[in-house]
Amino acid sequence: MALGIRRHISLSDLTTLRMGGEAACELTVRGETDFDELSDFLLRETVRPFVIGKGSNLLAAGDVSDLALVRIQSPATPEQVGQDGDQVIFRAGAGLHLPALLGWAFKSGLSGMEGLSGIPGTVGGAVAMNAGSYGTEMSQVVRRVRVWTPTEGLEWIDAAECAWGYRSFDPGRISRYMIHEVEFALSESTPEKVKAAMKETMDRKKAGQPIAAWTAGCVFKNPVGDSAGRLLDQAGFKGREHGGCRFSPMHANFLENTGEGTAREAVELIEAAREEVAKRFDVKLETEVIII
Repeated sequence: MALGIRRHISLSDLTTLRMGGEAACELTVRGETDFDELSDFLLRETVRPFVIGKGSNLLAAGDVSDLALVRIQSPATPEQVGQDGDQVIFRAGAGLHLPALLGWAFKSGLSGMEGLSGIPGTVGGAVAMNAGSYGTEMSQVVRRVRVWTPTEGLEWIDAAECAWGYRSFDPGRISRYMIHEVEFALSESTPEKVKAAMKETMDRKKAGQPIAAWTAGCVFKNPVGDSAGRLLDQAGFKGREHGGCRFSPMHANFLENTGEGTAREAVELIEAAREEVAKRFDVKLETEVIII
């Protein structure tokens, strides 16, 4: 295999918010041997590497003309590698779509990830953000993470050696790393039980979140002991519009592109909300969406 290289890439085509400028290039790692070529490329060209995944938690708001979007191309099906009691051990590539992984778990009758239903993005992105909902987080089901660094290459790291937090993950290596593969452990169940639990999660999300809209998921992290959505609602931002962007009428912590929204409008609306919440409640909201 060889490193895939495409030039002049529109971020509005690659992000779920459907906005952003043109990046310098997109680099696709199709196999382990491509990492050497990736290193050479990044040393040779004056670009900033950024692992993009499915672009589901991203707001491209600045100058991205020197950005090199890096993505991992992974097998479409996880690989079962062992058993530990009633737990099945399997591996999935970082580039695998998280909903595809959940679909495989459902068909295989494996339980433990049902609360993650409805979360878009890739397996690698979900680990990097320690994605979670309704009491389930990636940290609860990950056994090992295989990361690549420019200095050490590829290596497996036990989940217990990593620092996991609320929407955060640190493999304990240098800051420049990429997740290549993830090893999971899920409990044996039945497809029927797993499907029912996933449906319950999805029904809850459909009732209270704009899952069909152009969004980047939750804009802000929940402050300790409170809800960002509640604070935004109380501050009058539920449904608040600014140009082609708005905070969702369904859930105040979801920013939507209503069709013609721009990155500048999105940033201005986010900053206005942050300032109003700080003024009213003396709470400094921290963004969950990644802004570049």
